[in-house]
Amino acid sequence: MTTVEKDRTTRTEAAAIMPFGGWESTPTGTASADDEVLFRFPAPDDPAPSTARLLTLALWAAGLGFSALGAGALAMADVLGGAAFWYVPTLAFFGLLSVVMAAASFLSIHRPVLPWLLLTCATGPLAVDILIAVLY
Repeated sequence: MTTVEKDRTTRTEAAAIMPFGGWESTPTGTASADDEVLFRFPAPDDPAPSTARLLTLALWAAGLGFSALGAGALAMADVLGGAAFWYVPTLAFFGLLSVVMAAASFLSIHRPVLPWLLLTCATGPLAVDILIAVLY
């Protein structure tokens, strides 16, 4: 029985035009050896992130999620009571912005500072969501 190993340095043409350095690295194309990929799914040969790092990221993201759940419950009560036309799209925009940044923090878990920066930035739109839901 033989094992076939896929080379990690291959990529598609679409990766060359993606922002943030694309999703994978390659020795061909316009990318140089110094280009680093910011967002990517971990490869099988990547070292596992530390348990403390992953747990802290997960707890922070869970805190964001539970806070969003509370804001969503307040928003639902406001919508059922009759809300302005701008209310739901505004809450949806800031909520989705927060979710995208939280998801990106997990895709950049192998970076030293980027996940923490993304989770900090994800807290801002969620705080705006909470303020809108509470003060409306």
